Amino acid sequence: MNDRSAASTNAANPDPAQQGASQVTPIRVLIADDHPVFRDGLRVLIDATADMAMAGEAADGDAAVASVAEHHPDVILMDLKMPGLNGIDATRRLRETHPEVGVVVLTMFDDDDSVFAAMRAGARGYLLKGADKDEVRLAVRAAARGEAVFGAGIARRLIGYFASPHPHRPPDLFAELTAREREILALIATGRNNQAIADELFLSQKTVRNYVSSILSKLQVADRAGAIVRARQAGFGVEP
Repeated sequence: MNDRSAASTNAANPDPAQQGASQVTPIRVLIADDHPVFRDGLRVLIDATADMAMAGEAADGDAAVASVAEHHPDVILMDLKMPGLNGIDATRRLRETHPEVGVVVLTMFDDDDSVFAAMRAGARGYLLKGADKDEVRLAVRAAARGEAVFGAGIARRLIGYFASPHPHRPPDLFAELTAREREILALIATGRNNQAIADELFLSQKTVRNYVSSILSKLQVADRAGAIVRARQAGFGVEP
């Protein structure tokens, strides 16, 4: 971290909050999210916070990685599902190239697979998009200090997970996928089409299409054939 100390002011009877802000170099925050309206809301929040400043915006993971190299933020608020490079892979890449930058995941996904994939990728925080303004500010400040912070609901689940005994098992294959996505990938690898998968899992074709699209994005493959190759290399696709 950079030294954030600055010369103190000599103004008479300064407001304590303003005095503290004047002595600190603002935390530079980059927002990575593919929804412009959500980015706008976060920008307003950052601009209204005395000890924070906008460092830039990105609409996908590739742009986020490029923006870090250009703008050198202290903290990134990172969505998980974005076009091109997803948030998990972008976080993993940034941990390798810019480990000093703190990534706080801000997403709609609260499943265990997404949470643990983000942690393994190197995220310092995990919040849901329903988090209030103070939670977001707290997470940004903690990440800038090199600490980890999680939303209240996520933290309770993490505590419950680690407090419960778990049988030893090998690391999950395709950790970036959710449990449902791995299930669907295994069916794709057997050659089933979307209708067959929908029938087997009692899902709509539209839901299956959305899952398949997410799987292709996370695996960074161009099409279904590429996903089948990756899956069969990992041992998927063998009928019980």
